[in-house]
Amino acid sequence: MRKLEIQDKDIMTLAIQDEIMRSEESRYDHKLHGILLICAGFSCYQVADILGHSPRTIQYWVKRFEKSGFAGLQESPRSGRPSSIDDETFEMLGEHLRLDPRNLDYNQNLWDGKLLVYHLEQTFGIKLGVRQCQRLFTQLGFRRRKPRPVIAHADPAAQQAYKKTNSSGSQKEH
Repeated sequence: MRKLEIQDKDIMTLAIQDEIMRSEESRYDHKLHGILLICAGFSCYQVADILGHSPRTIQYWVKRFEKSGFAGLQESPRSGRPSSIDDETFEMLGEHLRLDPRNLDYNQNLWDGKLLVYHLEQTFGIKLGVRQCQRLFTQLGFRRRKPRPVIAHADPAAQQAYKKTNSSGSQKEH
């Protein structure tokens, strides 16, 4: 039988990991799979590599399982501040971020933390800091893109004069 492959496996891996983290039940099942792999003789390092966690996380799972059994793998109440963005708003925000900011009457062509702070406050009445907004990009599956340098939109004659070689391919004389 030939080896099966998933198209865009890196993107799909991230999507699957996000899906696992969405529900308590999925996270519990994920930990069970980790314990099964340990039982099958894999090391914490191998299991961590397979499941996309740190070896220390796998060690914590094993210790909790050894100490408390299945209950040790159940999610416990998490401390911390509840999210100020509910699931519906989070989904709508993802849709907004997939649009060009100019379509929403902003003067920028790329989203950044500062623009997202402004957008969240104006559209949803939610106040967050720039750093938290930058984290939202990651949570929504976006990666950082730097704007093109200004020279890309410069005068073509000025660009040609700036180049080290002229259009015939010979070196410029200085």
